[in-house]
Order: sequence, then structure tokens, then C-alpha cells
Amino acid sequence: MSDWNPLKRVALLKAAKPKRQREDDPLNRVPPGQYTTTKFPVLTYGDTPKIALQDWKLKVWSLVENPIELNWEQLLALPRKEIVCDLHCVTRWSQLDTKWEGVPFSEIAKLAQPKPEARYVMQHCYGGYTTNLPITEMYGDDVLLAFHYDGKPLPTEHGGPLRMLVPKLYLWKSAKWLNGLEFMARDRRGFWEKNGYHHHGDPWTEERFG
Repeated sequence: MSDWNPLKRVALLKAAKPKRQREDDPLNRVPPGQYTTTKFPVLTYGDTPKIALQDWKLKVWSLVENPIELNWEQLLALPRKEIVCDLHCVTRWSQLDTKWEGVPFSEIAKLAQPKPEARYVMQHCYGGYTTNLPITEMYGDDVLLAFHYDGKPLPTEHGGPLRMLVPKLYLWKSAKWLNGLEFMARDRRGFWEKNGYHHHGDPWTEERFG
């Protein structure tokens, strides 16, 4: 695990002045304070885990009627979906028209059957990263457990073999190297939320910091 300080990173981001100005956006696709790029920058806390597909598991537990653990073949056997969406990072870059394929969160929920008192979901990842969301937002049509990017298997540095994709929020809410979904009655803060990022992360209202 890297020894850099996440609190220091957040402080530097708060103090930073954007090097680029937001460009003209007649279609209103770029949130305030963002600029577009055709690159996909790699920004990761800690080391990049390497997970062999034969060892990979997805655990779904806590406030569900049917706790499950899926291997890679079982995940790929579920209904899948392709979407095109825009990405927005808290560090101010946005990438438009990105192509993804994965299993909708709703399919996982259909298997696990969340209990009525389940109101939040914590994403858990190889490497220890976590991030939290209300369950209502996880049911969005564009929320995927994504394994393909731009028509190819998701690269390891971008969260492969599997990451969450929640494109309506800043990208730290789309956890890389996903291996668990915990359904909760009460909200808890995840890694970056504990270290200074906003609890929710809406790019259109610039919910960057807590």
C-alpha cells in the first residue's frame, strides 16, 4: 500500500487552481469547474491489485434475503447491458461518450433481494477501498458492474476485472476492483468520504468536499 497521505491530497486539491478553463459547452454536458479530455487518467489510492479471474469473487451480504457470492463465470452469465456515458472526476477532468458494458446493479439486487430496511450500499474492493451510496441511486439505469470499456476487457489500472460505474456522480463513487456490496440500514462513510470528499458527490452542484 502506498504511504502517501490522503488528507494531504484532498488539501492540495482544495487549494489547487484549475490549469484549464472550462470550454464552451452549448449542449450543457460539462459540469461546473470541469474541462474535457480524450484521455482516461489513472488516479488510484494505494497499489493496484492484480486479481486472477479464477480467484475473483463478488460477495453480496448483510440486509438481503439471499446473501450470494459469485465467481467470474456466474457474473458473466447474468444479463448484461451496454451504455454510453460521460465521466466526471473530482480532479476536474471530464471524458465524454465513454462506452461500457456490464451487469446492471438491478440484476444483482434481483438475486440478493434487499430487505425493506436496506437504504444504503457500501462498495467494497480488493485493496480495501470503500465508498457509499443510497440504494435508490444504485438502481439508476446507467449503474453497472462494469467489465468492458470501449469494447475490450476493463484494464487493471482502471479497475479491471470489475468496477462499479455510477456516471452521474464524481468518479470516486465508481469503485475500482469491486469485490463486495454491503446493504445497510444506516449510512457509513467510505474511504474518501472519511478523508475530506463530499458525502454524495454530485458534479453538477460541485459536491467535491465535505
